Amino acid sequence: MAYVNNNNNKNGQRINEMIRVREVRLIDDEGNQLGIVATQEALKMAKDRDLDLVEVSPNANPPVCKILDYGKYKFEQEKKLRDSKKNQKVLKLKEGDKVKVTIRFRGRELAHTELGYDVLNEVLKRLTSAYNIDKPAAMDGRNMSMTISAKAAK
Repeated sequence: MAYVNNNNNKNGQRINEMIRVREVRLIDDEGNQLGIVATQEALKMAKDRDLDLVEVSPNANPPVCKILDYGKYKFEQEKKLRDSKKNQKVLKLKEGDKVKVTIRFRGRELAHTELGYDVLNEVLKRLTSAYNIDKPAAMDGRNMSMTISAKAAK
């Protein structure tokens, strides 16, 4: 039988003496429903079969418990989780490459920010591929920046 020191294990399930309710809806190790049984009696039945009493649905009224080998049950759950992750395909959503063009003004250069707009317009003229202006040129403190992205190919 598996014994865990803390009141709940990692999955939030209670096992054996950690189940603190008066009665439970019991399912035996073969999957047969035995109905509503006193918790102490359910624990005795589990110990007689050298298995564990595991609370599988704590929010039900009364909570549902199963008689099973907890170590094997936990291993099978982890195996299912690993298998589901193995078959899962990660979808990478790409919204397009973005470029932020920034000009930093130093000292007296701040007096001539209109020249910064000219430089950014010259950058746009030199681009050969189609683009969208996500954020037009704007001052942000001592910096002037704009954000552009590639147009989606059709």
